[in-house]
Amino acid sequence: MKEGNIKIFNTLYDQYRNLGFSTDLIDERTDFTIFNLKNLSGGKPFGSPASRLNFFVFIFSKDGNARYTIDDQTFETKPGTIYFTNPGHIRSYQWTNINEVYLITLNESFLKANVHADIFDEFPFLLAETFPARVVSPEVFAEFERIYLQIHKEYTGHSPYRSRLIANLFVVLLLKIKEYFWLDYNPIYEGNRSSQIVKKFKQLLERHYRDISSGKADQVYRIQEYADAQNLHPNYLSNVIKTKTGKAIGTWIAEKTIAEAKSLLQHSALSIKEVGYRLGFTEMAHFSNYFKKHTGVSPASFKKEFT
Repeated sequence: MKEGNIKIFNTLYDQYRNLGFSTDLIDERTDFTIFNLKNLSGGKPFGSPASRLNFFVFIFSKDGNARYTIDDQTFETKPGTIYFTNPGHIRSYQWTNINEVYLITLNESFLKANVHADIFDEFPFLLAETFPARVVSPEVFAEFERIYLQIHKEYTGHSPYRSRLIANLFVVLLLKIKEYFWLDYNPIYEGNRSSQIVKKFKQLLERHYRDISSGKADQVYRIQEYADAQNLHPNYLSNVIKTKTGKAIGTWIAEKTIAEAKSLLQHSALSIKEVGYRLGFTEMAHFSNYFKKHTGVSPASFKKEFT
């Protein structure tokens, strides 16, 4: 998919395949990936033109150097650098030295299906518009290294509890990020008014669908309700979200609906009809068609995989 001259990628597999990189290390069947970039490039320099990535990206650079541009901010990654970006940002990079640099990517469906529904309350920095890269001491980096290497071990293993092991270890990683970075995080870094609008929209979207899933709310918000919550005109809100994230509000809502549907189908005792009703579908056929359109499988087939 393209947005003007900017290509849009929903998974790392799609991005690397488009760039002509090897995808042997990437399991395209899962919503989570982890590997050492050196194993991808053979240690040779490589880069990527500006692309909009619709997934979370975490970088742990123990021994590597690169120049990154995230939206309009450019920075250098050095040995001992830790940083992440959330979905929707335009990112380009050029790695000049790679010895040990681990890359983790995942999407919201993985978080919701394998971690817990309140993930963004516990780790609000995942919704932050920007998060500055940090260079930490070797001692602190070693703490993160032990965790991400264990995650990599489980990712390449064959345990029947693979996804749950990865998810729980990833929570430990997030707790370490929260411990070292979030306690002194200053939201002023999140930039201008548009950035604040995007962050507030993401928070409202998350909170509302959590209420929908738990049965506390019985009506799915339209764009108007999200605009009213910030005292904005719907057209203005739509333009800000589209400009800043590259995705229309309707796309954000659709992706959230599918993420919540997956979580309910996988982890709740609700019937398929009840799940659809919770998410605003009065007809089971409409919900089934909607789910299959966005996932490629029917709700029944998806639910069967986890029973």
